[in-house]
Amino acid sequence: MKSSSILQISGESGGGQLLRSSLSLSLATGQPFRMTNIRGKREKPGLMRQHLTCVKAAAEVCDACVDGAELGSLELVFRPGKVVGGDYSFAIGSGGSTTLVLQTLLPALLHAEKSSTVRIEGATHNPMAPPFDFIEHCYLPVIQNMGVKASTTLERHGFMQAGGGVITAEIHPVKKWKKLKLIERGESVGTFGRVLHAHLHRDIADREIATASHLLEWPADQIELRYATDSAGPGNTILLGARFANVCEISTGIAQMGKSSEAVATGAAKGLRSYLASSAPVGVHLADQLLLPMALAGSGVFHTLALSNHIRTNMALIEQFLPVKFTVEELEGGVKKIQCG
Repeated sequence: MKSSSILQISGESGGGQLLRSSLSLSLATGQPFRMTNIRGKREKPGLMRQHLTCVKAAAEVCDACVDGAELGSLELVFRPGKVVGGDYSFAIGSGGSTTLVLQTLLPALLHAEKSSTVRIEGATHNPMAPPFDFIEHCYLPVIQNMGVKASTTLERHGFMQAGGGVITAEIHPVKKWKKLKLIERGESVGTFGRVLHAHLHRDIADREIATASHLLEWPADQIELRYATDSAGPGNTILLGARFANVCEISTGIAQMGKSSEAVATGAAKGLRSYLASSAPVGVHLADQLLLPMALAGSGVFHTLALSNHIRTNMALIEQFLPVKFTVEELEGGVKKIQCG
């Protein structure tokens, strides 16, 4: 579906996600685009370092012609070439998210003619992105059921400020997409929790565990404390999850300056409690991430908790690149049915 005309996209009302989705779609379809007023409403508009890494990584895997790939740039023109599988390595050079770079490249590399290995250095646990654990346990299993053969490994933990974490991925060409159908959770397999803790006082982790255990009415020993001593800098993440036969959900809290341990744990616990109170299998963050695989498969359906602005923006963008239409139907209990065809 390659077009010689350049698709015009305004980035004023979107953030980095709009740019990353545009890059993924451009790589997957061969459609060039121009984005203007990138992150226009953000406090610091334009391309930040982590966004620039995504642009350069996308350009490298397809030998793209790019104009405007500079820090602070408000406009970008991206003309993709043919996506080529191979061995790639990218360093964000900060605490920017490794998982967002991976998710930008993954759809395209699935359509390359040969397999790829990708190594990305930066933050593996960043408050503005899905943590590595979410990719491994929530996102990948769903698309693997759609026919994808890809796996990820966490080589070294890295938190927001220092970065220095490393993830690797092995990606094999998808032979044929299977249509997504995820409308039931299936039987409960159990709940779990983990605190990743690096170079900080033990009391921080203890308070998080106590707070989350109380709110979820779990025994304290259900939340594992794991020391991420390989991290280059200090950091802390609490991960609270629930497994079902068909899906897994993880709610995350990331320690930040000025935010108490209790607040970090409370946010994560409330997120999981909200998910468990619903019957929908797909959490809000996973819903956003499944739109593109579902569209690449040509059709599909899933049930989710709610529609975020990210989801609405992403659906509209995908429809500009691919010949699909999304529909949303309200079901009982506030559950949303998202269908693509």
